Amino acid sequence: MRRFFAILLGRLARFATRLRGGGSAFPGYLVRRVWPRFIEDVSAQWGHGVVFVLGSNGKSTTTHMVSEVLRAHGLRVFTNPTGANLPQGIASAMLSEVSLSGRLPADVAVLEVDEAFAVDLARLLSPRTVLMLNCQVDQLYRFYETERVADMMLDASVLAGQHIVTNREDPLLSQVRSRLGSRSVPDVTFFGASEAVLATSKHGLLNAPDFRAGSADARPNPLAEVRSFGGREATLALGEEAVEVELPARGLHYAMDAAAASATARLVMGDAFDSALLTRAFAAMRPAYGRGEVIPFGEESVEFIMFKNGPSLQLNLDSLSTPPEQVMFALDEGTPDISWIYDVDFDALDHVDVVTGEKAWQVALRLAYAGVPVGTVEPDLEKAIAIMRELPAPTQDRKLWFVNYEQMMLARKHLGFPDLETRL
Repeated sequence: MRRFFAILLGRLARFATRLRGGGSAFPGYLVRRVWPRFIEDVSAQWGHGVVFVLGSNGKSTTTHMVSEVLRAHGLRVFTNPTGANLPQGIASAMLSEVSLSGRLPADVAVLEVDEAFAVDLARLLSPRTVLMLNCQVDQLYRFYETERVADMMLDASVLAGQHIVTNREDPLLSQVRSRLGSRSVPDVTFFGASEAVLATSKHGLLNAPDFRAGSADARPNPLAEVRSFGGREATLALGEEAVEVELPARGLHYAMDAAAASATARLVMGDAFDSALLTRAFAAMRPAYGRGEVIPFGEESVEFIMFKNGPSLQLNLDSLSTPPEQVMFALDEGTPDISWIYDVDFDALDHVDVVTGEKAWQVALRLAYAGVPVGTVEPDLEKAIAIMRELPAPTQDRKLWFVNYEQMMLARKHLGFPDLETRL
């Protein structure tokens, strides 16, 4: 009876918060107050266990990739698609699918997890597989240093029940075996990119250096490796097999996410893994919201390129083959400290039409120092969108909007797409 009441109360709270105009972690907080073991008891039902996805950048995209590949293999997947990656947020996501009797019909959970809560959530959810994507300079006002972030992920990964999947090209996360000592469980599997592919990237992968290691481990053979990529297509070496995949967005960072997702899905599926189903899943895959997502804009369309820190912005800029015709740059207080913007190379842009958001003047100043002309500085996003709407249709491509998370959410709402599941 207590479980029934807890879920009913959480459902009512979730309904109320959605009526108010958005998602909320409060329903998850509420259900856990009434049923403290809500997360643990519901997650124990999943036969293929739980997969954690950790990393400074790429968590939402890779969570989406792993989920879609596993669905293509016939598994019922529970995930947190809106990026709710704290305990109360994951509980709220569970409330959207759990029955009043406490049953959540899924075979596996693939969860994006915030690094700071990874260890606590690992103790709650007992993940069978932990995937670590990268450790990059991110939210220093919150985390202080990259080594601290790496330690959070490494400490969570060694709590995996069976598998650790990690980035061979990441100086910090590739050293996970030293945390395991003589233990053979969980096993460690790598993904990466060939040296030839890495050499083509102007700024590399921007993973944080390891200033603590005495000597690096030998470069191991990865289960999945990016052998080539261009635009939205990549070739992955998956064991002895070469697999062609279509990426949901441009750039080497998306190809690396695809390699990480492919290695993880292969471990989850074991002998049932089918590379043909992997290719089919990627061909049908839509971008995770805001990450290369395309939304109608009158008779035209807008491509959202979301970033949250210097490395993610730089890698997205590096993915541009030519300067875009029409660009808006939106950044607000959702990204409190943007001092990192002075480390970003803006050579990929030859102009920006509109800079908006509460940080608009700071961004405009940085662009001025970089020699990138700015058409208009308009801090109000709605007015900035109106200016972009008045521009003539681009002749070669879509309007391109660089946005942080909060501005992406507001821009989608202004365009009439408040539901994160609404896609073009």
